Amino acid sequence: MKRTKRFSTAVALTTGVALGIAGCGGEAKSPASGADTSAPAAGGTLYVLNVSSAPSLDPQRNTDAKVFGFASRTIWRSLTALAPGTGELVGDLATDTGKVSQDGKTWTFTLRDGPAWQDGKPVACEDVKYGISRTFATDQITGGSSYAIKYLDIPKDDKGKSVYVGPYKKTGQELFDKAVTCDGKTIVFHLKGPRFDFNQTLTTSAFQAYRADQDKGAKSTYTVFSSGPYMLKGDWKSDKGGTFVRNPSWKADSDPVRKAYPDEIVFEEGLAENTPSQRIIADAGNDKHAVTYTPASPAQAPQIVGDPRVKDRTAFIDGTGVDFLLPNYKSPVMSDAKVRQALAMSTDRGAYAQAYGGATMYPPTFDILYSGLIAHSDSSPFGNPLNGDLVEAKKVLESTGRSLPVPITVTYMKNSTSDKAFGALAQGWQQAGFEVKLNGISQNYYSAIAAPSMATQTDVVWTTWGTGWPSASTVLSPTFDSRTNLSPAGSGLDNGYFDNDAINQEMDATSLIVDFKEREAAWGTISQKIAKDGGYIALTQKRYMFPAGSGVKLTSYKGGGIVGQIDLAAASVR
Repeated sequence: MKRTKRFSTAVALTTGVALGIAGCGGEAKSPASGADTSAPAAGGTLYVLNVSSAPSLDPQRNTDAKVFGFASRTIWRSLTALAPGTGELVGDLATDTGKVSQDGKTWTFTLRDGPAWQDGKPVACEDVKYGISRTFATDQITGGSSYAIKYLDIPKDDKGKSVYVGPYKKTGQELFDKAVTCDGKTIVFHLKGPRFDFNQTLTTSAFQAYRADQDKGAKSTYTVFSSGPYMLKGDWKSDKGGTFVRNPSWKADSDPVRKAYPDEIVFEEGLAENTPSQRIIADAGNDKHAVTYTPASPAQAPQIVGDPRVKDRTAFIDGTGVDFLLPNYKSPVMSDAKVRQALAMSTDRGAYAQAYGGATMYPPTFDILYSGLIAHSDSSPFGNPLNGDLVEAKKVLESTGRSLPVPITVTYMKNSTSDKAFGALAQGWQQAGFEVKLNGISQNYYSAIAAPSMATQTDVVWTTWGTGWPSASTVLSPTFDSRTNLSPAGSGLDNGYFDNDAINQEMDATSLIVDFKEREAAWGTISQKIAKDGGYIALTQKRYMFPAGSGVKLTSYKGGGIVGQIDLAAASVR
């Protein structure tokens, strides 16, 4: 990931990068003065400490950034990947980043020699094809991304559902076999329309290789059969974790991405809030060789920043995610563009950031696109400052002719910090003429806000999203294309029920632009149009602190990460 404009030097695990479900590349720089410049050593045990439990280790089920960050560097492999240190797109299972036809609808890749499953069988073209096919079995493989369903040239029925229903029932199998073909080591993808960044899409979870004879369908949630440098020893236990040992069939010369220095990786999950960072800061016993995918909390910042010894072994990483609000266009009050404008103008992003620890770690922003993207804009959609303009916002609200205060319900993911953040936001909104009811949901939040019933229960929802790869298309299309989101089953990711035919058509046209910079600039224009319509109210970007044990090999770089997570591709212990 390209670093945000507001940050300079970061310390990161060996490669100096971050990794997540998506992102874009930043150039690795020379180690800073005083950094450990010794060569990383092979061997030893690396410990990973985590709070949240992995919802699945099945790649086609996964949208979790932490799981992707770990699994894509240890047990999963795909045709392309983002290189450690630079974030550059490189061939992984494939020999290169692919060849695209002039019309952008056909992509061809050649698999490299050498990659093997943990039982020694070569990773074949058919394994890549089969893994992708699992996405279509939405009755068994649930919770994953729908990129394959959206992009591959497979027809849909009159209800908009894919005619192909996956490898278990095999209905429409001939259609999938036509869209994805294997000929020896050559795999060809035929797409519905031009996708000049499809080779970046292939880095994501849904496109990881999967062996058909190891597939247990709906029971594959925690099944691990590795094509990467490590394999699971025994079983994975949810809320506890598991131990990963070397895959004896993995060869370094057939993997341009992963260095796999440790002999063993012990993953411990289900820890109490703040425990991973606290243990790593204390630096005792095995925790000297520990890292975490759970960022330190704002309350732990003084322990990290205030102690040079801890700060020097902490990765400060910009995420690609942005927190934002979605006014509900089905709400009687938020269907009024002037009300949406007044809400946006009275939103105090600085107060929201302060609740999470301040603007250093949560930089306020007007744009749903993080600042590392070409498409990002610093401009205010309605001319107000980041902290809002309550006087002008109230004038806009009064111009609607509604009686003040205007009652609104705002729904957000509830925890002790978000309660403070939304309490601060509510103060500003109330001064601008709103009467605010806060609706905090602590369990199954994203399912709750996507449910059909939410359309009539709230006026505004909070959510967060980041890039799937280095393109604004991976934010705007998933969250605002009503055609792929809105259905009787709910709102998908379009939780504000934004439904604009002109914007949908403009997104279609933008995806046809061949030149990358021109295409990204066009996506930026779309983002600003949505913002000026009140379709979203961006709040803050995110910057994370990931401490590491003193026995973990570190190198510091200016810039650094791919996507807001530590990168184990070249991590080592000493």
